[in-house]
Amino acid sequence: MDFPRIIKEIGRGAKGARSLDRETAEQLFGAMLDGTVPDLELGAIVIALRVKSESLDELLGFKRAMDARTAHVTVPDGPRCVVLPTYNGARRQANLMPLLAHLIAREGVPVLIQGRHDFDNRSNPFALFAALDLQPAASIAEANAQLATSRIACLPLTTLLPGLDRLLALRLRFGVRGSGHTLAKLLDPCPGRSVRVVSVTHPEYLERMNAFLTADGGHAMLLRGTEGEAFANPRRRPRLEAFVHGTSYEACAAEAGGAPPLENLPDAPGIDENAALIGDMLAGRIEIPQPVLDQTKTLIELAKA
Repeated sequence: MDFPRIIKEIGRGAKGARSLDRETAEQLFGAMLDGTVPDLELGAIVIALRVKSESLDELLGFKRAMDARTAHVTVPDGPRCVVLPTYNGARRQANLMPLLAHLIAREGVPVLIQGRHDFDNRSNPFALFAALDLQPAASIAEANAQLATSRIACLPLTTLLPGLDRLLALRLRFGVRGSGHTLAKLLDPCPGRSVRVVSVTHPEYLERMNAFLTADGGHAMLLRGTEGEAFANPRRRPRLEAFVHGTSYEACAAEAGGAPPLENLPDAPGIDENAALIGDMLAGRIEIPQPVLDQTKTLIELAKA
């Protein structure tokens, strides 16, 4: 590929840059995933896209390159598989994403958690999974078996798409996230049989992801996540937008007001206290926050649609 020409197109700054067409974007991101872009050019491309931000055609092209390289997981007969990304971990609040996963799975809907962790200032979600007796599968075959039996499995990104894992690791060298972090939450290991949960941190990305999920099709949920994780904030429910074959509707409206701490929900970002809190909720000893129940209900409906 002509990397200098591409950098010239996308590297002119937020106002002067031009977006790539879908085919060129697919070829470029494919080369990035395959590790065939030289380091200097790769750094320039990552930062240029960070400054410019991705267009819809670029996102669709990037996704197509990612789809061609992602390992596929087998979904058991029945409902679609809910795919939950985890790329942040808890910082101040308890991470209730594993609670969401267990609530869905115990209703017979398969759940696949996928992600990676490299934040020193956040608790490790994979350590939280281990404390809840949910160990990452060592292979795709093992994940398939877990989905067939217990309806819940976890796979690290390096197993699903090693090239994307390498791209995300560049954050530690650059100090900022790149397009790979956006695409990681769109990963689809079971195309045609999935319900992707797409969480965003910044409000402007809601509009961008809405356009992407409409064009990309499939079943999905879009929401503003909690500290970057894909569960509804228990303090104030965000808007839950559902997608069925690319057509969207508001499943739950956003709650008005602020998001003060809840009296009956302690801040428990530590692994042991977080695991204990989820265990108590699953056992019925502590009330499950309504926003998480609303999200659970909607995802089950999408999976069975």
